[in-house]
Amino acid sequence: MFDPVCPSTLVPFRVGDKWAPLVLRCLEGGPRRFSELKVPIRGITSKSLTQSLRALERDGFVARVGPGGAGGYALTALGRGLLGPLDAACEWTREHWDELIDAREAGTAAGSGTAAAPGPTGR
Repeated sequence: MFDPVCPSTLVPFRVGDKWAPLVLRCLEGGPRRFSELKVPIRGITSKSLTQSLRALERDGFVARVGPGGAGGYALTALGRGLLGPLDAACEWTREHWDELIDAREAGTAAGSGTAAAPGPTGR
């Protein structure tokens, strides 16, 4: 994995880009313009959407469509191939929802200094 020629850096799941899966889902039904992508992805800024689209386009998952690329964005064949693994990730999330929420809340409490009360040993 740490070998310079290892393809692990090509893995499409981006830890730092929480918007990419949502963009892919929005394009699942067909091409959309930039403004049409902002509606279902509530809370995304224009800057974040632009960065996400550029990264997805750079990696071959999304392409600009229409005259001069002004018609919007669409999934490429490579992007369509990512929908199955995305479905699997969504299913896993549904199965582990309670555990994920508990872990997130525990991590948030620990980070804010409001950790749970000490256990029976007083520690």
